[in-house]
Amino acid sequence: MNQLVLEARNEIRTLSGNVAEGQHIVTGDIRRLAARLYRKIEDKSIENVLSLCEELLDEHSWAFGVIAFDWAYRVRDQYSETTYDTFYMWLKKYVRGWGDCDDFCTHAFGELLRRYKSVFRKVTEWTKDEDFWVRRASAVILIPAILHKDYEGMNPLTISDALMTDEHDLVQKGYGWMLKCLSQVDMETVKKYLILHHKEMPRTAYRYALEKFDKGTRKELMNL
Repeated sequence: MNQLVLEARNEIRTLSGNVAEGQHIVTGDIRRLAARLYRKIEDKSIENVLSLCEELLDEHSWAFGVIAFDWAYRVRDQYSETTYDTFYMWLKKYVRGWGDCDDFCTHAFGELLRRYKSVFRKVTEWTKDEDFWVRRASAVILIPAILHKDYEGMNPLTISDALMTDEHDLVQKGYGWMLKCLSQVDMETVKKYLILHHKEMPRTAYRYALEKFDKGTRKELMNL
């Protein structure tokens, strides 16, 4: 095991020992630890950093995952289209919680998609995956591109169309969140979409999607 991974294990154990009974480590403390340990990595090539990330992910621990996804995002300027293969493998193998999914997809993996929009074709296939975390990820991964107004050539509504009647509430919340973000940059499109689909869209997704509308519009849409 790499020395930095061992150091991360010891630091996390110390942080865990310092929290009150029944409490958890604060995410901010883990992120500060990630930044401090990252500075100690001598070889910051993407190959080496992602290898270290995988060692961390192999611990199958939330805290280690936070560090791994943080480091993966820090080498974003070295991403290439082939980075997709590594990230997709991580998604399938290691993401087992909404925190993992959202952290990974709104930072490292989302940034990869924003830089290499051709990856969107592969993302659309995630909507059919038997793993609901992958289906949720198909929507959440679009959020960075949407909020940067940098999603030309990628139609977020393609994803919400595919996930429309998904039975899992975390998938519904995922694409509802994506539509909410889209409403922040293209409110009229989302309003028309909600009016068109208000009968078939699960109310969980629907309520998420209209959170950023003004009070009057929210009331109008909720009354449909």
